[in-house]
Amino acid sequence: MNISQQGADARPRARGTERSLARRAELIAIGRRLFADTSYDALSMDDIARQAGVAKGLIYYYFQSKRGYYLAIIQDSVADLVTTAAGGTDLPQVDRVHRTIDGYLRYAEHNQAAYRTIVSGGVGFDTEVHAIRDGVREAIVATIAEGAYGRCDIDPPARMGLLSWVCSVEGATLHWIGRPELSRETMRDLLVKTLGGTLRAVEELDPAYPAPAPARRDG
Repeated sequence: MNISQQGADARPRARGTERSLARRAELIAIGRRLFADTSYDALSMDDIARQAGVAKGLIYYYFQSKRGYYLAIIQDSVADLVTTAAGGTDLPQVDRVHRTIDGYLRYAEHNQAAYRTIVSGGVGFDTEVHAIRDGVREAIVATIAEGAYGRCDIDPPARMGLLSWVCSVEGATLHWIGRPELSRETMRDLLVKTLGGTLRAVEELDPAYPAPAPARRDG
């Protein structure tokens, strides 16, 4: 087979791969909507296939099992959340912290089902689901540490302080998207201030981690 023939054979395979990836992404998007208001245990594969308007075998083809499908949905949601919250790397440290919190809240506000999936899980004590959720926490801690201290390899007291703050943010954000009594801007400013308190507490325990100046208020 010559080079031109190899290229001709590769193009259909590439198109097939693109279609396959697009179909998989479409199924994940459908799954994110399906699991918005229904628990993992309450949805059978027959239910999922019927509501998605696809053959059940197609879901098995791409994800092997209902659990594999659910994990793919969580992983996809995690990637979106981390990307949204961790942007603004070109900003000054304090402004980056401010933007991270705003990005986190924006994501939760506009992707409520996905956020609940990430934070609340839904497969009981599934270690893989918990590992994914813990990975999100670590990514947010690293982003805040980079913004506050200029590095993410921080000592245990600083890391535990930031992790405690992130866990409190999860609970507060879950409540907020369910009962949005505060505007996003007010919620953001409140979380910025509580983060400031955490950073000052860390500084008291370890002066090697000085708290940055308060983040500015903007839209």
